[in-house]
Amino acid sequence: MSTTPRSAGLRFAFGTLTVFPVRVTRWDREAARAGMLAAPVAGLAVGAAAGFLGALLTRLGAGAPLAAVAAVAVTAALTRGLHLDGLADTADGLGSGKPAAEALDIMKRSDIGPFGVITLLLVLLGQVAALAQAYGASWQRGLLAAAVSAAAARLALTLAARRGVPAARPEGLGAAVSGTVPRNAALLVAAAVTVLAAVAGGAVGGVYEAVRAGLAVPLALGAAEPLLRHCVRRFGGVTGDVFGALAETAGTAALVVLSLG
Repeated sequence: MSTTPRSAGLRFAFGTLTVFPVRVTRWDREAARAGMLAAPVAGLAVGAAAGFLGALLTRLGAGAPLAAVAAVAVTAALTRGLHLDGLADTADGLGSGKPAAEALDIMKRSDIGPFGVITLLLVLLGQVAALAQAYGASWQRGLLAAAVSAAAARLALTLAARRGVPAARPEGLGAAVSGTVPRNAALLVAAAVTVLAAVAGGAVGGVYEAVRAGLAVPLALGAAEPLLRHCVRRFGGVTGDVFGALAETAGTAALVVLSLG
């Protein structure tokens, strides 16, 4: 049975970025473009599931730190830990100081080096601390932080798949999606996610929360963009690991913004 581009895009996004039981029916460039444009939707689903668990735990009397750990754990589980793995591999590749080809070989190995371990530890601690701050304020703010940060994390992938950003390898997810998204389409999706985040923030905490949630999205992208540019210069393009690192960077930055105040 044939699928529409929108349906194929959603299947691509959920099938490649989550563990939800969605079968990818198309793997062509058109489906990849639609999938990268739909990436924030997959992120919202992951973030909402993680945020609801944290909120439930706080309502049952658990402390904010436990709720935050649970939310971070669910996010990792629903993405098979691929983004965290990509973050660690990218840190090892960048930290190695090796030429591009050798650094890419390091990133393909199954083990994790010291740069990867340190980066993972600091990022996970930062995510838990920021979410604990949000859940400590209220379960609604914790849920908001988990959902907005997850959507912003996948939005970073939409921007990284824009035209003009090359792939570092001829195979893999990076090659499948790199350069597929028109710049204007990526900007429109970014604007939509920003507006929706602001609306959700307003529903939770009024004007102040609307402004903070709205700012979290562009600031998250602003944190991921220098890493993207550095990886393109360093490796010659993007890989699946780089996409994972960008998602974790953007998601963590959004959580930091949402934890302030």
